[in-house]
Formats: sequence, structure tokens, C-alpha cells
Amino acid sequence: MKRSWSDRLLAIWVTCCGLGYAPVASGTFGTLGGLALAGLAGSAAPDWYLPLVLGAAAIVTVGGALAGPWAERRYGRKDPGEFVLDEVAGFLIAAAWPTWPGWTHLIAAFCAFRLCDIVKPPPARRCEKFPGGWGIVLDDLAAGVWALALVAGCRLLFADQWPQ
Repeated sequence: MKRSWSDRLLAIWVTCCGLGYAPVASGTFGTLGGLALAGLAGSAAPDWYLPLVLGAAAIVTVGGALAGPWAERRYGRKDPGEFVLDEVAGFLIAAAWPTWPGWTHLIAAFCAFRLCDIVKPPPARRCEKFPGGWGIVLDDLAAGVWALALVAGCRLLFADQWPQ
């Protein structure tokens, strides 16, 4: 079946430039897209880190929610593994910080987000029940908030040892 240009562009979008096609752990690979965006924001414009990361999270969230039904039709199942914009958006929430937090924070956020995305603490599991693409994306945003809380707690507890 021949795919239109819009289908091809949507596939590139929802898979975060193909990261969602990883043969295993597509969510982990998709999270790397968020890590790259946060790292780019911090490296290119550290003074604008928080608005850039939250702005990117908002764009990816809305764009992902709108593309979610298309992805479910394209890949033939609910919340398909190829769709990784939800991981990108969730990670960007986990990586949020008032100023450029550095790579230690981003690596800690990556680990915390993957844990929370897998465990799905409340209300993440309930968020999956939202209709359409919102159910795909909102559970990862909830996981991102939990991951941010975990990283912030670690930074507070280990402030003297946390590299700047």
C-alpha cells in the first residue's frame, strides 16, 4: 500500500524520527528523543531552559494527543509501541528545572522517568482511560511529574554531593 506524504510525516513525528521503531524497549529509545531536546535546550540557551523545555512538552503533548488516533489506526492497536511522543513529553516534564540543571540531572530524570513510566503510580494508570490520543499521552505526563518529584527529592537530600 502506497503511503501519502502526510502519512510519512506523521510516522516520523509520532516515532520521534524513527526511535519508536526500536526492536526492543521502544519507550526507552523514545525517551532519548526527550533527552536530546532537553540537552539541546540547556546547551543552546541555558537561560531559557525552563520555558524551552515546558514549551516543547506542551507542543509534543498537544501534537501527540492529536496524532494518537491516527497512530492507533496506522499501527493497528491501542497505544502502539511505535508511538513515543508520550515518552518525549513525559521526560521533558521530568527534566524541568528553573535553570539549566546539567547532565547529572538529565540522566537522573531519565532513570526516574523510565521507572515511573513502567510502574505507573497513581494517577498515571487512570489517565490511560482518557479517550483518543489523550489517554496515550497523559499517563506519561503523570509519570513525568512523579519522576520530577523523585529527582527533586534526591537533589534536596543529596545537595552537598549533587554535581552542578
